[in-house]
Amino acid sequence: QVQLAESGGGSVQAGGTLRLSCVVSRYTIQNKCIGWFRQVPGKEREGVAAIRRDNRVYSDSVKDRFTVSQDNAKNTAYLQMNTLDPEDTAMYYCAAGNQWFCDLRKDGYDHWGRGTQVTVSS
Repeated sequence: QVQLAESGGGSVQAGGTLRLSCVVSRYTIQNKCIGWFRQVPGKEREGVAAIRRDNRVYSDSVKDRFTVSQDNAKNTAYLQMNTLDPEDTAMYYCAAGNQWFCDLRKDGYDHWGRGTQVTVSS
């Protein structure tokens, strides 16, 4: 089965940096859409970044602070998170799909990881 495994989460203070990784198994991510989402308990999962080839999209809340990338040789996607804010605290998920629109809508993604927790304290 297709598997996505996130890692790199943790606890940091405001202004800190984390880099999340998403290792994908049994599914080649080259030319596919990879999205990053986050969710706080009781709230809807929201998209923060997505990438397919050289096309990248970001939510307004993370633009200029987060960078999404991928290493096709490692079949791994990344989310570099800089200048973290307590409002970034959430469970972060990576997702993969082959949809026409590579965007931040979660219904276009077929495969999801289990998430990695990011906690930012002030």
